[in-house]
Amino acid sequence: MNAHPALTARQHPVVHVANLVRSFGRGPNILDGLDLAIRAGEFVALLGRSGSGKSTLLRTLAGLDEAPAGTVTVPAERAVVFQEPRLVPWKRVWANVALGLRTPDARERAVAALSEVGLSHRLEAWPLTLSGGEAQRAALARALVREPKLLLLDEPFAALDALTRLKTQGLVASLWRAHRPAVLLVTHDVDEALLLADRVLVLDQGRIGFDLHVNLERPRRHAQPAFASLRSRLLRELGVEDENPVEPVEELRTPVRNTAPAAPTHRLEDAVWAASADALARS
Repeated sequence: MNAHPALTARQHPVVHVANLVRSFGRGPNILDGLDLAIRAGEFVALLGRSGSGKSTLLRTLAGLDEAPAGTVTVPAERAVVFQEPRLVPWKRVWANVALGLRTPDARERAVAALSEVGLSHRLEAWPLTLSGGEAQRAALARALVREPKLLLLDEPFAALDALTRLKTQGLVASLWRAHRPAVLLVTHDVDEALLLADRVLVLDQGRIGFDLHVNLERPRRHAQPAFASLRSRLLRELGVEDENPVEPVEELRTPVRNTAPAAPTHRLEDAVWAASADALARS
């Protein structure tokens, strides 16, 4: 794998994957000639059926799994947030965030990162005393304190309850706007992908089978006709029948208002998302 610290211009990809093949033992190829490019500052979500190779691709980009020479180029500055926070239980929260930093200002940087995720009051806490949402926010702070050019998120909201998940999604969106790393989010949640990403990819048979540009203004709402139309399209690509199909919306570059019957609203999710976004904007 090539670590390429010079790839920072927005017009150039910070991630470039060419003809990547991965298999385990004598089994079939999990990734089979996969090609992928992610631009600097771009938020990309990756969907796919269970066992399709999503986490295999993420681990390869993170450098946790070896890749054949010349097939993967990524920035040297990258960080990963997993489904589990993976905090070291015998270190205070601030020390977990500063773990691996070898600079005189490591504690100050950790404190600033924890403040950014709303945990300035938990600096000296032990990890086992944190709630699930707090622990995942600490993991986000640990990733962002390294100022990565590539942030890899492996289903980071999956273990959270519904309300905490929505709030943490809003936090991730806010942090991405503030720091602008390239992001690859692995998820099974179509709505989550559409709420957060610039592009949504579907991994199928070891390759990127579908690449959808999400041309919707932010913040996004489930009740938007264009949102519902994109959701139906992605579900079809995943082989799932949408219980509430929506007619395709031809123009997706600008918000569509009152031009098609709205899909059933997700009032609770929209309310929580809007409240968390407003709170973050005021902070």
